[in-house]
Amino acid sequence: MDRRDFLMAAAVAAGVGALPRSAGAGMAPAIRDEVDAFLQDYVARWLPLDTAASEASWAASTDVSEAHTAAQVEAGQAVFEVVGSPEVIEKVTRFLAARDELDEIQVRQLEKIRLRAAEAPGTLPEVVKARVEAEARQGAAQDSFEYTVRKADGSVENPSANRIDQVLLTSRDLDERLAYWNASKEIGAPLRDGILRLRDLRNQLARGMGFSDFFALQVADYGMTVDEMLALCDGFVAEVRPLYGQLHTWAKHQLAARYGAEAPEGMIPAHWLSNRWGQNWPGLVEGVDMDAPFRGKTPEYVVEQAERFYTSMGFPKLPQSFWTKSDLYPADPVTGRKKNSHASAWHIDLEQDVRSLMSVEADSRWFDTSHHELGHIYYYLAYSTPEVPHLLRAGANRAFHEGVGDLIGLAAGQRPYLKEVGLLAPEAEAAPATTFLLSSALEGASIVFLPWAAGVMTRFEHDFYSGAVADDALNAAWWKRVGEYQGIAPPAERPETLCDAATKTHINDDPAQYYDYAIGTVIKFQLHDHIAREILKQDPRECNYYGNEKVGAFLRDILKLGATRDWNAVLREATGEGLTARPLVAYFEPLKAWLETENRGKPAGWPS
Repeated sequence: MDRRDFLMAAAVAAGVGALPRSAGAGMAPAIRDEVDAFLQDYVARWLPLDTAASEASWAASTDVSEAHTAAQVEAGQAVFEVVGSPEVIEKVTRFLAARDELDEIQVRQLEKIRLRAAEAPGTLPEVVKARVEAEARQGAAQDSFEYTVRKADGSVENPSANRIDQVLLTSRDLDERLAYWNASKEIGAPLRDGILRLRDLRNQLARGMGFSDFFALQVADYGMTVDEMLALCDGFVAEVRPLYGQLHTWAKHQLAARYGAEAPEGMIPAHWLSNRWGQNWPGLVEGVDMDAPFRGKTPEYVVEQAERFYTSMGFPKLPQSFWTKSDLYPADPVTGRKKNSHASAWHIDLEQDVRSLMSVEADSRWFDTSHHELGHIYYYLAYSTPEVPHLLRAGANRAFHEGVGDLIGLAAGQRPYLKEVGLLAPEAEAAPATTFLLSSALEGASIVFLPWAAGVMTRFEHDFYSGAVADDALNAAWWKRVGEYQGIAPPAERPETLCDAATKTHINDDPAQYYDYAIGTVIKFQLHDHIAREILKQDPRECNYYGNEKVGAFLRDILKLGATRDWNAVLREATGEGLTARPLVAYFEPLKAWLETENRGKPAGWPS
């Protein structure tokens, strides 16, 4: 029985591949009719405003200006006036009190409305207005910031974020690295007061709707308590800690040799690493130049090949509007236009208007990123059907979106795929499998990433919104968590006039949700393990999705559900088990033995 047949059978038995049906069709009590009328009216009022707000946010992110920021504020305020109106809050509260009389789809939509109202309750209109304005100002300050590097020869450079990343990836001069690393943190100064103001406003709104703080409000989207979420994330960190510790020791000694320096006894200096936050450690695996096959390629090729990956599995070509409306390549500095430097995918109207904001260049990093971002785009398109109500056009949970994007990023780095499309250099093909496992553990969303996502970001934001971090100790609290979870130390004491946490865009504009990426990482390996073993019948470390329509069918049957089903049930029915890090740990098992041999005789020093 192939996967499509299995899903058909499972749909009959358990509902996978099929949307939930309304219970008791033909016998619905009057309250169901009342809820249906309310939902129809709500969507009719909310959706056009939400689309206009998405357009305004797109303009503010792709062409930073005071006018676009002002338009973003106005459009956001219009949405909040509808979604947080006292009438909406009263009706949703009353309907959910009778949830046992409603069907599953109705309850799920009402819960989405409740959580959306908690972001902007009309019972606190002045606070809502202040939050919209503060977030727009924070976004404009972030997107318009100009980095400055003062060089040893007295010259001054204003590098782009891409330029800073390139220096940290390639430079072997510790003084130069320190200069660029310090420059990357300067943005925290103008963002510091703004993030404190936003914390207070976000907490006011969440508490006004009965949540303990803003972090608790965001966690509620999973149907979990804060303690449950923290325990889940700490469990992920604990499961990868043995391998992370081995990677930490190996990387520390590799970097010391590279820079001609003494290996530190304990933590790794932050400016030694090739990522501004140490969330991944690219460039450490030498001898395989993954960028070589892209020389001579264009940025356009990179995105077009990402689309071909999906169409080879039976997905449709992207809408033409994607190509005309997206902002895919670096802004031309001659024009003076400034744009957000963080890659993202956008679902403007919850229908077919899908876009991506990137700054693609022809290299392996943007190759992976393009595959990832199109994962979001194809997810949007898969659930934008009449069968999925607009309010449930979202991932099974927020992490599913990241999990799917990361899954395709993982698949895009598999050697059989790269070889088939002519992007595997001969030395990469001949390299031992351990080389690629090491690269994946260091560079991708996996072993090095989890202590950052499930540890540093999740714990800091929890502490920040719960009041455990004093206003005059933001950097102290941040670096405490970085040291605890990542074993990374700042190159010198960090002044409290800065806010190093706010240099990460998510702290400002995607707050209290970074555990989505941690959960998405675990989902990625769980889905990948199932696809490789059960559909492709291939080694999960050396497999190829390209051209396999059964893989595409498996993915579409998950994606098309949107948020109409319980997320853990969807995962269990698709893979045979609920959320588990077991496939992730198993994927890297051969690497652990190799690292133990490599590290023999080298002092670790962290964790102490």
